[in-house]
Amino acid sequence: MSTHDLVMKASGLVKRYGHVTAIDGADFELRRGEILAVIGDNGAGKSSLIKALSGALVPDSGEVLLDGKKMKFKSPMDARKAGIETVYQNLAVAPSLDIADNLYLGRERLKPGILGKVFRMLDKKAMHDHAREKLSELGLLTIQNIHQAVETLSGGQRQGVAVARSAAFARNVVIMDEPTAALGVKESRKVLNLIKDVRDRGLSVILISHNMPHVFEVADRIHIHRLGKRCAVVKPDTHTMAEAVAIMTGAMDPHEHPAGAFAE
Repeated sequence: MSTHDLVMKASGLVKRYGHVTAIDGADFELRRGEILAVIGDNGAGKSSLIKALSGALVPDSGEVLLDGKKMKFKSPMDARKAGIETVYQNLAVAPSLDIADNLYLGRERLKPGILGKVFRMLDKKAMHDHAREKLSELGLLTIQNIHQAVETLSGGQRQGVAVARSAAFARNVVIMDEPTAALGVKESRKVLNLIKDVRDRGLSVILISHNMPHVFEVADRIHIHRLGKRCAVVKPDTHTMAEAVAIMTGAMDPHEHPAGAFAE
C-alpha cells in the first residue's frame, strides 16, 4: 500500500501503567475516505489505542503520522487543530444550549470588526447559518428549530448534532466511539447513514463498536485488536462475523483464513 493512500498511520505504540501494558507495540493504518472499524474484546486495549490517536493519551513510545507528517499530540485540542474530531459515546453535548451553540462549543465565532475584537461579541447569525447548512448537508433538517435546546431532542437527534459538529470541523479524520450504543433500532439506522454520509464527503472514519452487524454493514475494513496490539485487518466480504469474533477472542488464527491476516 502506498503511503499516499494513508491519512493516518501509527507504528509501535506503547503505553504502560506501572506493570500493566495497555498498548503493546500497536500498529494502525487508516486509508483516505474509508470507514475503518476497530473491534476488540473488553481489555484488549482498543480504547487506549483510540485515545492515543485522538490526543487523549500520550504514548510512552512509538509514532503517529498524519498525512505522512509525524505528530505529537499532547491533548485532544492538538488533535482537533490537526483536523481530527471525536464523537464520544457520552455525546459530550451541552443539553441546555441550542443546536448551533453546541456545534460551535469551544470555537465560537466573533463578530467582525471592533464588536468582535474589542467587545468580544458573538456572531450568532453566522453560527446559526453555518449550523443549518451542516445539518442540511447531513440530512438532519428534520430538526426544524435550530434554536431549540439539545435537551429537547431525541437520543438519535442528539447523536446527529454530535456527528454534525465533527463533520463540520474535521479536515482529516472523524473518530466515533460506540455511536449507536444507547440508541434504538430506528435511531441507530439514522446514525449509520450519517456515518456513511461523512465518509462520502471525503473524510476518513474510525468506528469503535461492539455491534458486529453494524460493523459489517458500514465498514470498509475491520481492525481487530487483541492483547494490546493489532492482530489482523479483515474485510466484511472476505470474513464472516463469526470468523472476526473468533480472531478477536483468540479462538482462530488469522493466518488460517485463505484471505490472509491482512485485507488489502
